[in-house]
Amino acid sequence: MILFKYSLTFFAEGQGGEKTEPATSKKLSDARKEGQVAKSKEVANCLGLLSLFIVLKVALGYIGGSLKNIFGDIYGEISNVVVFWNGQMPVTDTMLMFRRMIYRILIIILPVLAVGFIIAFMSDLFQVRWEPTTKPLQPKLSKINPISGFKRIFSLNSVIELLKSILKLGLIGIVAYTFVRSNIGFILNIYEKDFLEAIGNIGKLVTDLGIRISALYIVIAGADLLYQRWKFAKDMKMTKQEVKDEYKQMEGDPQIKGKIKQKMLEASRRRMMQDLPKADVVITNPTHYAVAIRYEPSEIDAPVVLAKGEGYLAQRIKDVARENNIHIVENKPLARMLYHNVDIGQAIPPELYQAVAEVLAFVYHLQGKV
Repeated sequence: MILFKYSLTFFAEGQGGEKTEPATSKKLSDARKEGQVAKSKEVANCLGLLSLFIVLKVALGYIGGSLKNIFGDIYGEISNVVVFWNGQMPVTDTMLMFRRMIYRILIIILPVLAVGFIIAFMSDLFQVRWEPTTKPLQPKLSKINPISGFKRIFSLNSVIELLKSILKLGLIGIVAYTFVRSNIGFILNIYEKDFLEAIGNIGKLVTDLGIRISALYIVIAGADLLYQRWKFAKDMKMTKQEVKDEYKQMEGDPQIKGKIKQKMLEASRRRMMQDLPKADVVITNPTHYAVAIRYEPSEIDAPVVLAKGEGYLAQRIKDVARENNIHIVENKPLARMLYHNVDIGQAIPPELYQAVAEVLAFVYHLQGKV
């Protein structure tokens, strides 16, 4: 007794079966226009972070000295203003000094941040090349659909991203712990230093730790880039049916193309048979080929092939030639050469001038033209 019916097609991955075919260039191009690329954000993050800490390491002395001068100038100005206003400082002067301090600090820090941003931007450019698109910025209902949102949250990709984040934080934590443990004596001695020297030592520790974390981050980013490229290639795979449908869309249905080609061939043959009465001679390989030649010195520089055919079409050309009193000349090598080397409407090549001229001279002699 049959309890229920089932269909194995339920388990197929979409229409056309399992996605086993690599993505075509058209699908990759369409995906690129939609903003879908094989890119790892970790590469931009790690290179930007590494460049930031390296610049800080190199320019730490300059930045520290500049900040010291800024705070010295601000405190000196505060003293002058307080003395001028008899121990009181107006809010307007306070705000003005605060703005100047922020402005001077930004002038020092912005170039450092700009280097990190430029490096991060160049890393993205290196991964996917420059081809901007606004498609990802366009509003889509699927982005605010709660069902789609839950699917994204509880998808396999979300789980993988969570595991990557945990692994990344764990590795960074290990590096930070190892660094702090190996420099614990240096850190404790900071309390014995004066303020400026302590600030310099703290800056050195922060930059050294940042460079080590960034170096580890490069390894993580490299692994993530390989994973993202593998995942993108897997996601872009197509079923055999999708490849066929795309080919039909781009190239057209083969059956329709065949019918169009047949119609064009039939139209070409009709025009050929209509022009055939204008021919001066038909050169044949009596049972296989027939080629009609026309030569009008006042109109064209060289003889032109008006019509040509093989088998049944060759017989039709000869029949029309007889109906129109066009001379038929048998020349097997010449007929074969003309049929295989000259298209309809084209002038004969120079290497066949002599052979065709002899045939035309023979025909003109029969017609009493020469």
